[in-house]
Amino acid sequence: MTSDERSMAKMVNFGLAYGMSDFGLASRAGIPRAEAQEFINGYFAAYSGIAYYMIHIKDSAKRRGYVETLLGRRRWIPELEARNSALRGAGERMAINMPIQGTAADIMKIAMIRLHERLRHERSAARMLLSVHDEVVLEVPRDEVAALAPIVRELMERAVALDVPLDVDLKTGDDWDSMTPIPRA
Repeated sequence: MTSDERSMAKMVNFGLAYGMSDFGLASRAGIPRAEAQEFINGYFAAYSGIAYYMIHIKDSAKRRGYVETLLGRRRWIPELEARNSALRGAGERMAINMPIQGTAADIMKIAMIRLHERLRHERSAARMLLSVHDEVVLEVPRDEVAALAPIVRELMERAVALDVPLDVDLKTGDDWDSMTPIPRA
């Protein structure tokens, strides 16, 4: 898969899951609006579980006034009761998005806490510098990279027990441009 194909797939998957219209898809993909609508119809026919999730989560959020992450963190969404349809639509998109993105954030925080504790316990010279969405950037002495890589991978992949595997890719390098993947042991 090329990087352009990956970008398109990512845009479509996230865009449609969060309510992107045929107009939005046509604009972003540079295709006619009718073709975009056909694509959307085919997408939801092939992945009906996504459509079911979107309907279910919006209904549940409207009833309760909030949505939750997998770990139970709540976000109240008063916009769901707005008279203004644009504001109400924004609330519906928040309701669809938050359980997914919020759960990912919860998992990331748990993984980072456990990684920090492990680094301190091992008296490692490595240190966490920052997190960016679903990534954590570490500064690691070169002679610790090989030993630390499987520990980082394991802690991040097992931060929360899920029904699906959580695969973690690791990279190393002196800067963003020189990053190379660290293969699984």
